[in-house]
Amino acid sequence: MKNLSVFILLLFIFINPSFSQTPSFKGAEGYGATAVGGRGGKIFHVTNLNDEGTGSFREAVSVPNRIVVFDVNGIIHLKSGVNVSSNITINGQTAPGNGITLSGQSVRFSKAHDIVVRYLRLHGDINMSKGSCVLIADSADNIIFDHLSIAFGRWDNVHIKSSQNITLQYCIIGEAIDPQRFGALLENPRDLSIHHCLWIDNQSRNPKAKAKIQLIDNIIYNWGNSGLVGGHSSANHYQDLINNYFIAGPSSSNQFLAMFTKTDNVYHKGNYFDGNKDGKLNGRLINDDDFLHAGKGANIIKKPSNAPAINVSIEPAEKAYWDVLKNVGCSKVRDIIDQELINQLSSLGTIGAIIHSNIR
Repeated sequence: MKNLSVFILLLFIFINPSFSQTPSFKGAEGYGATAVGGRGGKIFHVTNLNDEGTGSFREAVSVPNRIVVFDVNGIIHLKSGVNVSSNITINGQTAPGNGITLSGQSVRFSKAHDIVVRYLRLHGDINMSKGSCVLIADSADNIIFDHLSIAFGRWDNVHIKSSQNITLQYCIIGEAIDPQRFGALLENPRDLSIHHCLWIDNQSRNPKAKAKIQLIDNIIYNWGNSGLVGGHSSANHYQDLINNYFIAGPSSSNQFLAMFTKTDNVYHKGNYFDGNKDGKLNGRLINDDDFLHAGKGANIIKKPSNAPAINVSIEPAEKAYWDVLKNVGCSKVRDIIDQELINQLSSLGTIGAIIHSNIR
């Protein structure tokens, strides 16, 4: 009987991988928190800032089962998009000095799985093709993006479609550029956690949550036409919105919620809206009516729809504001772009702009 019990326990562990999985790193949370990355693989040193060739970042991520570290710092100017392989860990925090910026083209994680990405800047460019996004993770599985600074997408900064088990945490998603200037399109992913991120200076889609998703402790600042956008499609979407803070800036309309319909099944708790642009954090609690009057009105549900194996540590919205202000983005050493965005956020409504181009 004892042997049978042991067999059943081992079988349970085998058919439930999350039971035996460990976090990708200390502080990893949400649906992507158990991504294996390159654990057990070879360490690859990025030794130069070249677009391609021996020792380049492109070479580093072209083969699976690698832990990527950086011996250099600076800007890597990409001449074409980069495709990241499965079972890769990218430790941007190992770069000396001011860290690493990948600039000029898309970085794609599509059709890949088990990836850990930490402390990088991903910047698009006005010379990218119209419709380009900066970070693309379509049909992907088990990925965690931690402390990234993502900017200058020509359509959306972030595009995630038909993926599952994804976390974005402590990321800046800001300053999308012409023609759309949108934050993120989340198109039918499921089991997606976005927490402690800063959405700033995007015209709309902060994000567009056409997804089964949990949005926790995010700060949405200086949206243009609209802040958070519902899925507004015939399919059902399940959005858990917990302790987020919407803070209007100089460019913001009062439409901090938009385009929700009855197929958007919303659980909400502890979210705040500060629309007075007076330099103080003094918002009001968001209520059912806000969602019922956003577009055609969401379907309000009473219980969360999401339960990742490693839960997100939830803070009150005001505390999350200070946490994000201090820690969000590629924050080991903030570059001039990120510091400008942090200064805007700290102004609490008095500074901010929707830009048209990354060329100042």
